[in-house]
Amino acid sequence: MTRTRPWRLVLVLAVTEIVSWGSLYYAFSVLLVPMERDLGWDRSTLVGAFSLSMLCAGLGSWPAGALIGRYGGRALMSLGSLAAAGLLALLACTHSVLPFYLIWIGLGFAMAAVLYEPAFAVIYQCFKDDAKKAVTVLTLAAGFASTLFWPLTQILVVPLGWRTTASVLALLNLLICLPLHVFVLPRRAGAASHGAFSRNPSLSLHATLRSKTFWQLAIAFTANMLAFSALSVHLIPLLSERGLSGAAAVSLAALVGPVQVAGRLVEYALGRRVSVLRSGLVALVLLPVGMLALLFAQANLSLLAIALVLYGASNGVMTIVRAATPAELFDRGQYASVNGALSAPVIMSRAAAPIAASWLWALEQNYRPLLWALAVTAALAVACFYWAVREKW
Repeated sequence: MTRTRPWRLVLVLAVTEIVSWGSLYYAFSVLLVPMERDLGWDRSTLVGAFSLSMLCAGLGSWPAGALIGRYGGRALMSLGSLAAAGLLALLACTHSVLPFYLIWIGLGFAMAAVLYEPAFAVIYQCFKDDAKKAVTVLTLAAGFASTLFWPLTQILVVPLGWRTTASVLALLNLLICLPLHVFVLPRRAGAASHGAFSRNPSLSLHATLRSKTFWQLAIAFTANMLAFSALSVHLIPLLSERGLSGAAAVSLAALVGPVQVAGRLVEYALGRRVSVLRSGLVALVLLPVGMLALLFAQANLSLLAIALVLYGASNGVMTIVRAATPAELFDRGQYASVNGALSAPVIMSRAAAPIAASWLWALEQNYRPLLWALAVTAALAVACFYWAVREKW
């Protein structure tokens, strides 16, 4: 592989991640109401299928990581794009609940093969020293998936309907992602994946997955995602509960996306001088502070805005931290398998957290118990991460 080719790889993965995230994840929220009207099903049935797909994405992340670690990313990500295209095409034809759910289960496993985690594994196989920089560049680019695909899906669905729109999304996976994965991704795992840059080559994969450090990281990352994801679905209702108008709540919530990108830009700028482990600890601390600010802000717009800035910046940086930390703490040659194992509970918590948050809200019909619970959960993530990385500082 030439010196320039790895960065060509990042450019290609940026394109495929935008299409994959946009068509498989973000488009659902735009298609939800048209599907509800056409199919005549209640919203919980439709959202349940999508939540199940996210759980399957988590279940599939560990074997996906193991396969990439052994065989490289080309075959798996290509098959993932092919499956995504076929399943989206089938989705456009479905009229009953059982096939609808089976299709979303399949789409969940397709996500495990094409979203961030496999892309990060491919990058760490192909880069020697600049893998974290490449991951940051990739997440910066892919951060525009919602910016592009929410309006694109809306533009399509109004005149064409959700079924034709789903077919168009299938074609994007077939005509853009599949050929790029087939012809650009390396056929086999690169030198980096075979221990050339290992942090601890004497530790077997089995021993790594049983180590205290691995489990501390798994708890930290899962608790952090649980806290972030639980609030993400409930953010606008929470702001409305504080007395904000619908327009004001949406305007404040809109801060989160740009702040996530800004957080990644700051991390990129400081990356050479501040280790990813220190960046991770700072990012993790921001979340419980943001939760407490939301708890006590009431209708104070300035304090609410500060809370959302902390909330968004934390998640923006943590996307990079979750990708880079396994390479810092464990054998580089085991990266794909270890990252896949760490990602499994994180992805599943992203699916389960909003539902659990709804149950907690229902106890008192307000968000104070939820915010206290999320602040404690986010603080647990800080403590576990600190104990996992403290010896590497």
